[in-house]
Amino acid sequence: MSTSTPSSTPLASESIATYEADTGARAVKLFRNGANQAVRIPKEFELPGTQALMHREGNRLILELVPDRPKRGTAAALLAALESMKDWEPVKEEFPDVDAGLLPLDDIDLGDDE
Repeated sequence: MSTSTPSSTPLASESIATYEADTGARAVKLFRNGANQAVRIPKEFELPGTQALMHREGNRLILELVPDRPKRGTAAALLAALESMKDWEPVKEEFPDVDAGLLPLDDIDLGDDE
């Protein structure tokens, strides 16, 4: 185990334990949860947030944090949406004429003619 001190800055949630840069290896037990194999994540390995990505590299399973999405309708959500659109290509097709073949609209009588 490493002997360096944990970071003094809190993570995303105060309930999540702060962790050292190199926590070293720790033996864990694998168990079954229905049809799935599972492992309990020790406190020093906890990740903030609610989602993670898992992938395999040889005999290693790698967990990577997926940051929580900002709450819908907030400025942070708008910023995230705009950031995701920055690499979109411009639309080059003509906008369809949705009024083609329709009769012109009638004038609206507001009843002001007295």
